[in-house]
Amino acid sequence: MAIDNPRLDEETPLLRDAPKPTAADEDAIEQDTAEETVLPDEISTRRLVVILASIYVGVFLGALDSTVVATLAAPISTSFRSLTLLSWLASAYLNANAACQPLSGRLTDIFGRKAGLVVSNILFALGNLMCGLANSEWMMIAGRVVAGMGGGGLMAISTFVASDLVPLRKRGLIQGVGNVCYGTGAGLGGIFGGWVNDVWGWRVAFLAQVPLVVISGFLVWWTVNIPAKKSEKSKLSRVDFLGSFTLLVTLVLLLLGLNSGGNIVPWNHPLVTVSLPLSAASLCVFIYVETYIASEPVIPVRLLLNRTVAAACLCNWFLTMVTFMVLFYVPIFYQAKGLSTTASGVRLIPQSIGSSVGSLGCGLIMNRTGKYKILSICVMVSFCLGTGLLATLGFDRPDWPVYIYQTLVGIGYGGMLTVTLLAVISAVSHDHQAVITSATYAFRSTGSTIGVTIASTVYQNILVSSLNEKFGGRKGADEEIRRIRDSFDELKHLPEGWKQGVMDSFAGALRGVFLTGMGIAVIGAVCGAFMRQHTLHKNLARRGSNAR
Repeated sequence: MAIDNPRLDEETPLLRDAPKPTAADEDAIEQDTAEETVLPDEISTRRLVVILASIYVGVFLGALDSTVVATLAAPISTSFRSLTLLSWLASAYLNANAACQPLSGRLTDIFGRKAGLVVSNILFALGNLMCGLANSEWMMIAGRVVAGMGGGGLMAISTFVASDLVPLRKRGLIQGVGNVCYGTGAGLGGIFGGWVNDVWGWRVAFLAQVPLVVISGFLVWWTVNIPAKKSEKSKLSRVDFLGSFTLLVTLVLLLLGLNSGGNIVPWNHPLVTVSLPLSAASLCVFIYVETYIASEPVIPVRLLLNRTVAAACLCNWFLTMVTFMVLFYVPIFYQAKGLSTTASGVRLIPQSIGSSVGSLGCGLIMNRTGKYKILSICVMVSFCLGTGLLATLGFDRPDWPVYIYQTLVGIGYGGMLTVTLLAVISAVSHDHQAVITSATYAFRSTGSTIGVTIASTVYQNILVSSLNEKFGGRKGADEEIRRIRDSFDELKHLPEGWKQGVMDSFAGALRGVFLTGMGIAVIGAVCGAFMRQHTLHKNLARRGSNAR
């Protein structure tokens, strides 16, 4: 087992006989004597392809469902005559998704990966069925919550299964394939939703997924056979109920406050001012429970003190913030330029392609070389460079440079996800690879929400300040500025003499967002640079002379 110890160099194999850790090495891997990990037998390539194809069906559908609402939110809200439903449709799914993912690692360690995937498929199918048959807005929101719980499990557990079955040396390549499936589903979600709505109505977009999810569930039940961790204690007694509850409360309150503030309700609304402090208090309770009370913690806090784990999690956190800034505000650039919502969304494809190329490419390189440290620096430089170049956007310039910048961002982010995953699971023992993977999902989910919140604050403040500075003294300026902020259609009906100033204000606001993103990206890259190089073994037991 690898110990972050100054006496060991960065090439130290994970399983060599290392010196006994001292008190100074408390940030090393926590040993769990209450359970025994049973390693599955290494399987044939054909069998592996069948298993991964079964679970990646769920990954594809979960990714598609997470973006399908983007084009369906308006018609759904119109159907129920409730504009407030518009904001809750996406946040209900994403909050449930993000809250359940961190719990899935420890729970599937106890009850088994197959059980976790089957339950996730059932919840996902049930949630989509509820949405397709919803006769009220509250049933619709409940359906999105249930679907989000299932979708979160499908994403996270598929990663655990791949880690269980694939040696570290090949793990990056398999993760690249999984990210391609995810990216394809996420990219097609909006297009699929719009097409189905135009032809058959929005309900069919949800109902059509149900039989496919059922098929995925049967495939998983038939193909996945990974033994759960053995223990003398009963399964229920091993569940960290208190830790799971406090983690769930922490994430739900945090995401609820960040998603609602400035979007559904004002920032000074009690929903925000109460939920965020309560989230911080719940986090403190969670840390205490995991450190001093839980015998099998849902996320062992000491793992997060390991240098490589901490660096990788923080890198995920910061770079996911920036990625969602780009995903939300590049389309705003195109809409301000005069393109439709659909056309603006299509122009995110270069970033999606770049992410798939980066993830798969890094997997191939790590499979070939067994190294990820230098590779991590390269992909993070690509990410920072792409984000910084986005700050040079102008409405009077051609579009093709933007595609290059987005591709650089995509390559950096996709590569980072694969590299940091390999870093964290190689830095911990096999016993903890699922729970630490769950922790990275928690950092990503909170990072996405925080990133959008930061970007919105920067964008709105710069835009309003610039518009007031340019037009504040004119008659009816306050009302006109409000209309400009609320709808891009107003850009086609601006008062005489406003056009250039308004466009300059939009350009300045977007520049501020991307410059902020570049600053955060640099912080993330610095964090990632602290990851150590651990050995990527060629077998599941992480032994043998051919490990390097």
